[in-house]
Amino acid sequence: MATEFTAFARTLQGTGASRRLRHAAKVPGIVYGGEAKPEMIELDHNALWHALKKEEFHSSILSMTLDSAKTQVLLRDVQYHPFKQQITHIDFQRVQADKKLHMKVPVHFVNQDVSPAVKLSAAIVNHVLSEVEITCLPKDLPRFIEVDLKDLKAGESVHAKDVTLPAGVALVFHGRNKDAVFATASMVKEEAASADGAPVAAAEVAASKQKAPAAPAAAPSKEKQGVKDGKK
Repeated sequence: MATEFTAFARTLQGTGASRRLRHAAKVPGIVYGGEAKPEMIELDHNALWHALKKEEFHSSILSMTLDSAKTQVLLRDVQYHPFKQQITHIDFQRVQADKKLHMKVPVHFVNQDVSPAVKLSAAIVNHVLSEVEITCLPKDLPRFIEVDLKDLKAGESVHAKDVTLPAGVALVFHGRNKDAVFATASMVKEEAASADGAPVAAAEVAASKQKAPAAPAAAPSKEKQGVKDGKK
């Protein structure tokens, strides 16, 4: 079921009108795309602020109610005030059932704890990609791409070719390596034993091997000091 929100028609345009909307806890926006003309809209700021905290609001098809009519849209851009907790503008694009979408969706990693890398080798798993761009028809749009790490071993990586995509979905990399790395598993540096048998991190061992600072020169004896000062 699509996430729903309500928008209202916006008749006044311009910087001054937008400023007054923001002072009234409203957010100016626009809906474009499809065969209809772009429409100026406004939304309740607080409701939109909370909606934007949800992952699915950014990566799934939304149902917008405007003048009692429902339209399927995608969030395309949101702008924030430089230092205030305030949304200053938002853009939505209408969805056409027969037109392929280009969307960024989050990546979810599963079964990391039971992978050989973690369970057998105590390796550190690094999630290289947190989101990817995909292309698909609206009906095939997933909320996220799932990457299964159950077979990941220490010293290995999960590449794009290893990821099982939902039906009708393709990855888009825009000229980058099409076999992009999603996750890696690397071993923790070995620890050395200290004199009392307690483990010492490799970094600490390396630091202990550094040359110790030279001891301060001993003060001259009184006899030598007297000679130096011309005293017999």
